[in-house]
Amino acid sequence: MDLQALLFDVNGTLIDIETDVGREDIYRAISNFLSYQGISLSWREAREQYYEVMKAQRQTSQESQPEFDVVAVWSEILNQSRRPQDNPSTSQKLSQLPLIIAELQRGISRVRFKSYPQVREVLAQLSQHYRLGIVSDGQSVYARAELQALGLQNYFNPIVVSGDYGYRKPDPRLFKQALAVMKVNPNQAIYVGNDMYRDVFGAKQVGLKTVFFPTQFGTKQHLNVEADYIIYHFAQLLEAVDFLIAATSG
Repeated sequence: MDLQALLFDVNGTLIDIETDVGREDIYRAISNFLSYQGISLSWREAREQYYEVMKAQRQTSQESQPEFDVVAVWSEILNQSRRPQDNPSTSQKLSQLPLIIAELQRGISRVRFKSYPQVREVLAQLSQHYRLGIVSDGQSVYARAELQALGLQNYFNPIVVSGDYGYRKPDPRLFKQALAVMKVNPNQAIYVGNDMYRDVFGAKQVGLKTVFFPTQFGTKQHLNVEADYIIYHFAQLLEAVDFLIAATSG
């Protein structure tokens, strides 16, 4: 195997994160913050509208695996709720507010946030020999900042996140996008993920070799799908890479 690159899922693979986005305190904080922007929105209204707009985005999508855009969700909510006459600065800030609210919502929702053991050390070793990229479900406004906060972002280029495209894994277009940016063929790359359906099945559709890292998140089985290698500690990824190179050489 002429290995050139490794692609990774993020949450549940590199990052051990737990969030609770429905908590009342999140939307109380958002409601209070918006009152300083001339926007009157109770915490109940903020929470209800968030779920309603997110659901509508997915329902109106033509994709089989639809993904929502959290910044667009908050942009629509704020456009419906703002009263510029209450605060002249609101119109000037409006372009930035959806992003700020999305970050605020995510930050307050976090219950646990850390990288898995030895992730940075393994990535540092791999990056000396291979190009590393991200193909992940979620929102790039979250993923990029969270990778940066844990000192991981600079290892990866590109960072392909489903929220920027409107569809989720296992859609093969996400994997193909990353490979195209890297100018790497599928038979020259390995995908590492924690979900047998979205990660392993998705990557295999494109022709990628796969390493399955079964953490506390993700589906562990999918019909007629098997990973090429399974690891139970992230440090074992180095052994997996060596094995896959040897197994597909000659």
